[in-house]
Amino acid sequence: MVWEVGVRTWTATLTGGRGSRAPGVVSGFVLKLSRQAAGLTQEKLAELLSVDATTVQGWESGRRPLAAVGAGELMRLGARLSRAGAPASTGRHLNEAIEADLVLSTGIAAGESWVDPDHHPLAASVHRKTTNNLITWPFTGSTPPQLGEFISKVPRRGPVASHPTLHPDERTRFFDHLMFSVERAGPADEPLLRRQSVYLLGFDQRARVVDWLRDEWRRVGRRPATGNGITALLEARSASVALASTGEAEHLYDFVGRMSETRDQIANLNYWAYWIGELGDVRTDDSFMGSEDIRTWSGGALLAHLAGRLDPAAPHLPLNLHTLHALVASRPALLDAHPLIRAPLAETLDRLASGHVLTEPGRDQVAGLRYALRISGH
Repeated sequence: MVWEVGVRTWTATLTGGRGSRAPGVVSGFVLKLSRQAAGLTQEKLAELLSVDATTVQGWESGRRPLAAVGAGELMRLGARLSRAGAPASTGRHLNEAIEADLVLSTGIAAGESWVDPDHHPLAASVHRKTTNNLITWPFTGSTPPQLGEFISKVPRRGPVASHPTLHPDERTRFFDHLMFSVERAGPADEPLLRRQSVYLLGFDQRARVVDWLRDEWRRVGRRPATGNGITALLEARSASVALASTGEAEHLYDFVGRMSETRDQIANLNYWAYWIGELGDVRTDDSFMGSEDIRTWSGGALLAHLAGRLDPAAPHLPLNLHTLHALVASRPALLDAHPLIRAPLAETLDRLASGHVLTEPGRDQVAGLRYALRISGH
């Protein structure tokens, strides 16, 4: 298999990829989880696949990226693991993990070098929450919720790693590449590449990156929207969300206050629906957020997602609360259709109302949601 990153090209064998700098740590870790869920040792999996045990070891460590395995072989690998006892979704998780590895490997290999957007995975499609969880796994150390179905059936033998890791220099190269890409693309070019890069920079806690994000917010946070306003709106969203991830929530309050027009509310709701998977088709740019009819998706999954993310200490509480309020306002019957959510949501809103973290708009939104809960079910 051959893939390109800028002017660099790597060629990998079906069992190799040893000469590639491109890490396969995320897909390798997912492979390990799926093997353990099937109750297999590395040696047993190697026997099942008719490969050497060192090949399985290389895959799981990331030294031999699974991206180097042909698509047909990867499908067979997922199927064999599922037949052996791993979840039926193993193949899907492996493919998504390979996509995450491609994002990481592109940035690490390029560093402060330009990658042609035609070959850059951050410019190819709009990522969902599941993909972003995998990309950021080496930085957060938190197992993506979608992998919770992998329950190990293999006894532990000594200390084991709990998540994929990158060397410090690889982390630095990756995040430096994101900053370089945003600056090189310029304010009007490659909006998807820029937006998704800015969002990921929120997972880098270096002081100079936080300073850079503040500069980015000053550039895009108050810029008047032009045309349909989607690009300007989403640039401001990414910068404020990234800064909130570093501990600076005030910019997110500013962004939420900016979403006053109906088109902004529609774009925000469509963004969230796509983010959690209610909008099924993969999109290659952000334009759908302003044009998609919000009636094409049900809202039930988004309601449950947002209702569970109203922690007073959460850095993104202002956006989560605002979006939940807009969702319920746009769908008055949604709470009626999901009665199991009502009681826990009411308790959460009561805690928020009795605390001291809400701004005046936030208190108004909580009051509106509490009223909607009172009249639901009647």
